[in-house]
Amino acid sequence: MSHDDTRQPTPLSAPEPHASAGLPTGPWADPSAGPSADLLPLPVTAVTLLEDRAELTRTHRLGAVPAGVHRLRLGPVTPLVVDHSLRGELAGVPNGRVLDLRVVRRWTPQPPAAVTGGPGEDASATERQVHDLSEQLRRTELEVDRLSGRVAVLDQLLGDLHRAIAEGAGAGEAQPQSWAEELDRAEAAHEEHAEALRDARLRRGRLKEQLIRAQQAWEDAETRPMVLSAHIEASVELPAASAGDAQLSVRHLTPCALWRPAYRATLEEDEREQPRLLLERDAFVWQRTGEPWHDVRVTLSTARPARAAEPPYLAPDVITLRERSGEERRTVEVDLREVEIPDVGPADLASPALLSVLPGVDDGGEARSLSVPQPLSVPSDGRAHRVALGGASAAASVELSCAPELTPVVVRTVRFRHTSDAAEPLLSGPVDLVRRGGFVGRADLRFTAPGATAEIGFGSEDTFRAVRSVTETRETGALTGRSVRGREVGVTLSRFAPPDAGPVRVVVRERIPVSEVSGVEIRVDKERTTPPPDAVDADGIVRWELTLAPDERRTLLLRYDIVAGRGVTLPD
Repeated sequence: MSHDDTRQPTPLSAPEPHASAGLPTGPWADPSAGPSADLLPLPVTAVTLLEDRAELTRTHRLGAVPAGVHRLRLGPVTPLVVDHSLRGELAGVPNGRVLDLRVVRRWTPQPPAAVTGGPGEDASATERQVHDLSEQLRRTELEVDRLSGRVAVLDQLLGDLHRAIAEGAGAGEAQPQSWAEELDRAEAAHEEHAEALRDARLRRGRLKEQLIRAQQAWEDAETRPMVLSAHIEASVELPAASAGDAQLSVRHLTPCALWRPAYRATLEEDEREQPRLLLERDAFVWQRTGEPWHDVRVTLSTARPARAAEPPYLAPDVITLRERSGEERRTVEVDLREVEIPDVGPADLASPALLSVLPGVDDGGEARSLSVPQPLSVPSDGRAHRVALGGASAAASVELSCAPELTPVVVRTVRFRHTSDAAEPLLSGPVDLVRRGGFVGRADLRFTAPGATAEIGFGSEDTFRAVRSVTETRETGALTGRSVRGREVGVTLSRFAPPDAGPVRVVVRERIPVSEVSGVEIRVDKERTTPPPDAVDADGIVRWELTLAPDERRTLLLRYDIVAGRGVTLPD
């Protein structure tokens, strides 16, 4: 298959005489026909939006076509068609097939503003002046034609009156008073419209002169850009004449179209009932392909067809053995590293594929598809268009949490379990937060598998403030050689609220290191840690649950030691 963007494709061999009998001219003619020839419509009927491009499906109903090989010119289509992705299918005709598909692109002059509906947003002042003068001249021409017709009618009326007066006077029917009134009324109307016609013609002449000067200035100052247009040439073979239900489908990829997931979370709080969260799933759709989409079926996919479907190249990794020195045998170097705790749901879903965060649309490593329930019309304006995909309500738990090491504020955190009937995961995306009937901010929702617990932050509470301080001590035993590094973390949490506000529960979280080597031990000083923590998990997260009244202040103190044996070097 040949795809040439700069030259006309070589015409195929002519079909047999009976194959083209009765076919219309124009789109069915030779592919070398000029751009002015008519094209068979090939509208977009279905779209699959991918992460960075789109797959378009176009259809054309051929109708009753005799048997044989036919060449069709279909379009117009966007010039952004990816040539090697063209695929054709002929339905409704047994054993019918598509022999060849190719895209033909041409540079054509830009159509005038009168055809396109007016100058574009980036048009110059001279082009806008030419367009305005052309519109004024068009309206003046219509006015001249209208007045010319009115004056012609009045001329005919005056002729008829003169003839009626002459015939009446010859017959002896003298009505001078009536004749004078009719003549005065007709001559006054004729004079009025004749004067308006002279003014309109004078105004038309002036507008023509102004338009000629403006067009000359436009041609001297600007060069009208050429427009790239494209159409598809298809060769189809029909073994037997179709009965009117033959349909040609063409699929291809095109850039400048994509989608991203989005959400709207509405928190419904009631003192007598458990809070609920209404999560509405949306999608933002962009497209700037050069042609609008009208009432198309849209499918949203996370597939990445541009990525190479081959294993990565594995570079050789050479491992060598050598004897350790005496100093290396006696010394162990310990390093401190930050580790993010992954949590995507139940243990059976926590696979490595689900933990990978990919750029663009995070789908957990597995291509997924979402169907838009209603047909869409998307203009080619490059702007974001929000599309509703559905929503679900779930029971939620609201927690006021504070992590002073990260931020000195208290955040309202909402947790809920994703139990959608569709059994589809929640993709990563921005979330518009709505609480108490108003927009309160925007957060991010991470990839959530079905049955997993998701967490959304609804912003900080301005009535709280946290202050954190850290002190550190170091000791080394002279006889044992052990080094002890002690750390003391102090957190002061204050609440500034009206006296009539009730008490609230706040969860404060701190963290301690977790040792992965036997030569290092982490000890929490329970006697000097006040108040005692409510829980310390295996990941080193220390949690307190506090109840604060209005204008109350609470102080937390966490003390722990990092004990290293002889020959172990701790990081600074």
